[in-house]
Amino acid sequence: MTKVATGANVERVLVNAFSMPTDFPEADGTLEWRRTVLVTVELSGAGELGFGYTYADEATAKVVDSELSEVVLGADAFAIPALRAALRRKVRNLGSRGIAGMAISALDTALWDLKARLLGVSLLALLGARRPAIAAYGSGGFTSYSVPRLERQLVSFTQQGLRSVKMKVGSEPARDPERVSAARATVGDQVELFVDANGAYSPKLALSLAEHFADQGVVWFEEPVSSDNLAGLRLVRERSPAGMDVAAGEYGYESGYFARMLAEGAVDVLQADATRCGGVSGFLDAAALADAAGVPLSAHCAPALHAVLGCVCERARHVEYFHDHARIEEEWFDGGSKLHAGALAPDLAQPGLGFSFDAERAAGHRIATASKGR
Repeated sequence: MTKVATGANVERVLVNAFSMPTDFPEADGTLEWRRTVLVTVELSGAGELGFGYTYADEATAKVVDSELSEVVLGADAFAIPALRAALRRKVRNLGSRGIAGMAISALDTALWDLKARLLGVSLLALLGARRPAIAAYGSGGFTSYSVPRLERQLVSFTQQGLRSVKMKVGSEPARDPERVSAARATVGDQVELFVDANGAYSPKLALSLAEHFADQGVVWFEEPVSSDNLAGLRLVRERSPAGMDVAAGEYGYESGYFARMLAEGAVDVLQADATRCGGVSGFLDAAALADAAGVPLSAHCAPALHAVLGCVCERARHVEYFHDHARIEEEWFDGGSKLHAGALAPDLAQPGLGFSFDAERAAGHRIATASKGR
């Protein structure tokens, strides 16, 4: 029998931050890094535990502890819309984007996971599945990689059954044609090739390189220019070769951002990231905007979480199987979706998100922790 909990209150908030070193120095068109920080939130109530997370700085954990935990403590775990509004009001003077936005995202996801677990159902069943699995694409190919290392990683993605792969460009634009040509030769003609500039190009440089990328069969050009430059994105989208989708949206923290991007006609495919845009609730909002605009949706990073959401949203095209996040989620998460034939299929038999976090395995990487309860 399905258990139904009513009036279940949040009794404890536990927040942690963990730092995972990269397996090799990484860079894209605008940034370099050597570690990935995972911030986790666990909410306890009525004997169940809800889990949420984001990939952010440890300062995000401090915002949850010092500013936001008091909003959810003692609150009805089912009152997610009201709690979401209260969380946004709480960060009015901090700003709702950036660190505060990622903190809210982790809390919102934890609330949805807790609600589903209190009901004894999977989150996928609670939200309503539109499909049993969602396509994934391999993502990495950092600009700090040598060409041989780039080739090895892209081949490893195809060996896992992924039929689309993405590489970074933009650090050295003059070398990008050579690197993209090498990637195409390595993966062959049967694999879709994506490139991601992380906003490193000017519009005219992006258009110039788009011609070469198209000659190599590139079908996805992500953030050719900064996402803040909507006019530039629209220019590149309108003038890029036929068959090449321009995508952006991963840095959206609120619905207004996505609405402006779509109204401007800036993208062929809208991206959203539930670990930034307001958790499960925010991702569903972005999906609704994509539906209204008739634009496909692609989930950015965090494959364990987005496997569920990708199976819910009508216009979801695929989920990014990002190298850093896949490493962390495979090592520290138990259960959840596994790659099969290039897709991720959530387990409807498991409650909530369908996976759990093993804090013991991650304990040696903990860099911050805080707990509050009543």
